[in-house]
Amino acid sequence: MYKTSDFNLKTAPREPDYSQVENWAVLPNQWPRELEGIVENTGIKNADVFYIYPTLFTDKKDPQWNADIYNEAIRNKVLSQAITFQASAWTEAANLYAPFYRQAHYRIFVDPYATQGKEAGVLAYQDVKRAFEFYLAHYNQGKPIIIASHSQGSLHAKRLLHEFFEGKVLKEKLIAAYLVGVRIPQNEFNDIPPLVQPDAVGGFLSWNTYKRNKLPKRYDYWYKGGVVSNPISWDDQEVSNKKDHLGVLSSDKKIYPKSLKVEKIDGMLWSSVPKIPKRFFLSFIKNYHFADINLFWADIQENAKIRVSSWAKKNQSNF
Repeated sequence: MYKTSDFNLKTAPREPDYSQVENWAVLPNQWPRELEGIVENTGIKNADVFYIYPTLFTDKKDPQWNADIYNEAIRNKVLSQAITFQASAWTEAANLYAPFYRQAHYRIFVDPYATQGKEAGVLAYQDVKRAFEFYLAHYNQGKPIIIASHSQGSLHAKRLLHEFFEGKVLKEKLIAAYLVGVRIPQNEFNDIPPLVQPDAVGGFLSWNTYKRNKLPKRYDYWYKGGVVSNPISWDDQEVSNKKDHLGVLSSDKKIYPKSLKVEKIDGMLWSSVPKIPKRFFLSFIKNYHFADINLFWADIQENAKIRVSSWAKKNQSNF
């Protein structure tokens, strides 16, 4: 059981100032060494991706409700895990912007802390919102945008879409929102639909990955009813073929194509055990949430480029 006090704004970690480049995990001209050997910084592109990382603040001994972004261990975790194995998938298609933010502790998703943790979630979102506002004002310069996120990051990304894109002029600049690792209902947005073609733009994609023929204990509560995109075919296919899988980004930073196949069910994406090194150990794991993105890393990389190109063709006068 976690031992912690109630959320207190006065004791929250220091607020990030997004005019300071050190408060961004990645900017186009601030390329982390963790990405070496995976992707290269090939210069400024015609589109941007704003990436929001998942919950990495999980230390049960830490009583804080929100992460301190000035803590080197927290920064290193963001760079070595989230940026390396997730955000890197979009860097060939677009300029990557990834702010450090005071993410809420994992305990906000665990009873009995869910109610207490709402304020910690709000604080985290306020950082993301301020970072996005700064990005729009100082970095974007009218370029089309990909929103990319995972888990807690997708909860914040969903709010960004409601506040900044839905029914707004900025909606015309939305290439796609990859809202991975949370349940997103079909009718979550009024004018941002699920995308069911590989080159469709202006909508969102979402999936939650689990081992084939297995279901989480709280499947009905956390997943059922959510949109499930196929991150291999990118259309409405219920089942994919292994030969079509472009590749897992594994822990050794190598790409392994034709490694898995998937099946869509209500709210859940079932995956076969990927054929990669240490496959034996993966065979004992049921929940692939931690790998929602890097299981399909090369597929996302290619699809993001297709969607950027598609947006450009449809908006030639604005690109």
